[in-house]
Order: sequence, then structure tokens, then C-alpha cells
Amino acid sequence: MADTEALLASAVGARHVLTGVAVPREYAGDESLAGVRQAPAYLVRPAGTGEVADVLRIAAEARLPVTARGSGTGMSGACVPCPGGITVSFERMNRVLDVDAVNHVAVVQPGVTLDMLDRHTAEHGLCYPVRLGEPSASVGGTIATNAGGMHAVRHGVTRHHVLGVEAVLASGATVRSGGRYVKTSTGYDLAQLLVGSEGTLALVTEATLRLRPRAAYSTCVLAPFASAEDVFRAVPPLAGGGLEPAALEYVDLLAMAAMADGSALGLGIPPAVRQAALGYLLVVLEDHSAERLEEDVEALGEQLLALGAADVYVLPPGAGHRLVEARERAFWTAKAAGADELVDIVVPRGELPGLLDAAQAAAEDTGSLVTGCGHAGDGNVHLSVFQPDPIRRDEVLRRLFRAGLERGGAISGEHGIGRVKKAYFQQFEDPAKVELMRRIKYAFDPDGLLSPGVLLD
Repeated sequence: MADTEALLASAVGARHVLTGVAVPREYAGDESLAGVRQAPAYLVRPAGTGEVADVLRIAAEARLPVTARGSGTGMSGACVPCPGGITVSFERMNRVLDVDAVNHVAVVQPGVTLDMLDRHTAEHGLCYPVRLGEPSASVGGTIATNAGGMHAVRHGVTRHHVLGVEAVLASGATVRSGGRYVKTSTGYDLAQLLVGSEGTLALVTEATLRLRPRAAYSTCVLAPFASAEDVFRAVPPLAGGGLEPAALEYVDLLAMAAMADGSALGLGIPPAVRQAALGYLLVVLEDHSAERLEEDVEALGEQLLALGAADVYVLPPGAGHRLVEARERAFWTAKAAGADELVDIVVPRGELPGLLDAAQAAAEDTGSLVTGCGHAGDGNVHLSVFQPDPIRRDEVLRRLFRAGLERGGAISGEHGIGRVKKAYFQQFEDPAKVELMRRIKYAFDPDGLLSPGVLLD
């Protein structure tokens, strides 16, 4: 151990190698509700790609497992360290290297947070449109999980905005794929293969990201509906009706009550309407012209009423901003309320009513409470499961995942599989697909040193 510590210190500096009780508690896990926490034997904080390569060469020589860590905001246990292993924290690799206003790209290190990137791009009238509930999430972490967020219905997910990466393999070799261009037909797209790989194939040390022009104006519209089914029936015509909402979010009755109480929201909805509404649709519209935005809001209101909304509320900027923030932080609201697990199943948006029916049936049959909200525009729902008994909770989760897959969906839309959902992923996923993923893993990491136990056994 002493020799390994000395080698790591020579690679990144003695101040940036922590062991034993010197490793802060927060490095033992992430925000997953069911994840096991485990301290690493070594916490290293490299400052650049060369140092990351040195660390991985040392790990390969000593046969030590390596786990990458960004901000620790993940929800699937992917950054939980391996016993006796090395955690590579990217907190020092947090520089925005370039914002290229001509080509609409940003080049960043993996430790850059989304709020930091937003501040830099705003100076150029641009934005990185992957907007998550936790702005302190790191770019590297969002690449690892192919994160989506509220604006995915209009702008897509992380995968659609990663143009290129620099990454270090388990051997310590450095590779680059992609660049400041939006299309290529030159061999395998290794950058896209790394997106969503949860640190199991390589460690991304630099990313080239596609940016968008920043909208000057935005408005939040809230529409109560008599049922969740009515909300979901309204989504397809809204998503394909020409208005191109930046966000189409579903919030159920219980989640809305918790969000409103936690954020002191004054939405101006009369008590009679609140009592009759079992589901809400939150719509965010953006534009570069105030006049066009006003016209779109008027057209949206007419469309919502025609689709069965009880009423339409165009929220004042302050209330709208607070509601969007509350929706983005719904996980923290559920966690504070005592949720035992959170799932983020994704299905074709037309299948959302059936998925919610299956969730309600699973809850009733097991004496559980399942509530939540989600990205209705892209079929990704976040369901909080309140069931302290682990056996009953496991039954609920299996029924939820099975219901999602039977409806043409997937176990995770944006949080990833990590360690927490691995057993369900391997049980329900196509065995041929899992075996192919194992072979890809072996090609990148033949000794299985990168995030062992994440995604695959």
C-alpha cells in the first residue's frame, strides 16, 4: 500500500492523494437512495489528462480497480468505490477550455459543472441545453449517464450534444474521437460509445460540446387536468403541434402538493380547481422574440383548453421560475419525504397511461405508495416508491421495470443502471445484448479494472 500511495503521489502530488480516515465521507457514494456506501482505499485528484493516464498505468500495474467520480450527484450508485480501489475525482479538472462562438461549441474538462458552463456560455449568447434538476452535476457525470433533463423534448439528451471526447483507457493510453464538427462518417464513433457507459470503458478527460443560441424570452404555463390519462393524451398533439415546447412536464397531485409546500409557490389556482385536478402539465415556451412568444402562449392556451385542461395559468416570471426549479428538484422533495427508491423508466410517450396504471396496480397490491412526475414530452417518468419493506419494494420495482419493457421502453431514461439497477437490468434485458456489451467492455478494459460491478458483473 505504501508503494502504491507513493506512486500515486508522484503522479498527482502528495496533497491530492488521500487514504483511510482522511477520505471525506461524501466520496463513499452518490445520491442513490438504495446504494451501498464504501470508502475507497485511495482518493486521487488529478489536474490533467497526463496525470489521469499516470494513475491508470499505476492501477493497471497493481491490478487495482478504478472508479471515476464527478460531483457525486448520480442516482444509481455508479460512483460507489470498489473496496481496496482508487477513486479518481475530477474536481480539479474543472476548466472551461474554450467557448467557440463561431462554431457553437465548448471544450471543457469533465469536472466542469452545468451551472459553471451556463455562466460561461451566457457571455456569448449561447447555452448548453442539457438542463438537469441538479446544476452542480459535472459534465463528465452527465456524459457517463447520457443525462437528459427537462429540455430533452426539444433539444435532445447529452448524446446529441457531445461532438468529441478525449479519454484515457484502462491501460493508460489516451485516445481522441470526434471534434468541432457535427457529422462524420469515418469509422466507429467511439465518442458516442462512451456516452452512457458509466465509467466502465474509459475515463473522459475532455469533451467538445455542441451549443445552441440562448433564447431571450421564456414563459411557464401550468394546466390542471382531471386525470393523469388526460394529461398524457394531451402530450402528443402538443409535442407535434408546431410550438416546439422547451419542456413538457407531468406532475401528479401528490408531487405538486409537495413541491408547492416545499417552495412556497403562489400559483393562483382556485381551491375548486386544485381539488378536482389529479394531474398537471407544465409547459415551458422559449423564443428570441417577445411578440412571437406571446402569440405562441395564446395559441398554447387555446390548444390546452381544447385538449381538456380545466384551465390555463400563465405564471408570472417569479412563480414560473420557482415552479420550474421545484420540478427540477423533485428528487430532493421525494427524498425529504422519505422515499425508499426512485425509478426513471422511459417508454414511448403514448404508453405513459398504461405504465401509470401498472404502477398504481403494483402499489395497491403491495401496500406501497408510488407517486411522481416526469418528462412527459419524451416518455420519461420519475416515480418515487415509498415501501420500507425490502421484499415488497423489490416486487414493486420488478413490476415497474417489467411494465416499462413490455410497453417498448427501458429501465432507465437518464439516471443510468450503475450498481443499484444492475440486477434488474441483467434479469430483464436481452441476454444477447448483454453478452455483446460484455465483449465491448473486454475490448476496452480486458482486466476489468474500470468500475467493476457497475452495469455488468
